[in-house]
Amino acid sequence: MVQQTRPGPRPIASVARALALLDQLAASETGLGVNELARRIGVNPSTASRLLATLESAGMVQRVGQGPYRLGLRLVTLADRVLSRLDLQTLARPVLVELMQSTGETATLSLPGNREAITVDSIPSRSSVVSMARLGRPSISHATAVGKVMLAFGGGHLPPDRDLTALTDRTITDRRALATEVAAVRERGYGTVFGEREQDVNAIAAPVFDNTGALAAILGIQGPANRLEDPIRLLCTLQQAASALTTALGGRASP
Repeated sequence: MVQQTRPGPRPIASVARALALLDQLAASETGLGVNELARRIGVNPSTASRLLATLESAGMVQRVGQGPYRLGLRLVTLADRVLSRLDLQTLARPVLVELMQSTGETATLSLPGNREAITVDSIPSRSSVVSMARLGRPSISHATAVGKVMLAFGGGHLPPDRDLTALTDRTITDRRALATEVAAVRERGYGTVFGEREQDVNAIAAPVFDNTGALAAILGIQGPANRLEDPIRLLCTLQQAASALTTALGGRASP
């Protein structure tokens, strides 16, 4: 019996049309009017006008007076964010490799998100016993070294008490204790955990800054607790790597 392939999700027509408008404007050197855009994507002018008004309000398209529509500056901002992150990961890759080779432990790269940092790359240790970092896994702000660095340098608020879940018997579950820990991380410039997310994993993490002094990324080192009993012994190597990546980004440390 032939197995039928399940169809993918149906596209939303209005979104597809809006994207088609952006594609047409991207292909135009001088901009396009409503009627011409409507003709090119196969809709009536009133539909094209509504789509363009929505895109204009979001800064995706723009026009001067009653002139033709052109791509908007918001797209430049979005493209810059994407390219900066791609460039960051490209720049960070050899730093991660060197960090793993120098320390013998798993090296990670995390990027700050809205509330938590997300692991986007890692180089696993070559040891027979390895602490693996799952890509796409969000940090837990109160229970990971990366998360503590995110709280200290990312400008976010401390999570409420109800979110301070105990993952091990060492997890910080009191907001005042977490505030004290985050202040210490900010003061010393790095974060550590000793079996706070996983009983048998210790870690250390340090911030990477962009040219405005804002948090751009977080470098981390993690390993089995029975081998990485004192992650602070790796601090100098980690800070050198973080400093090198900050410099490569044209960055500077946060004041």
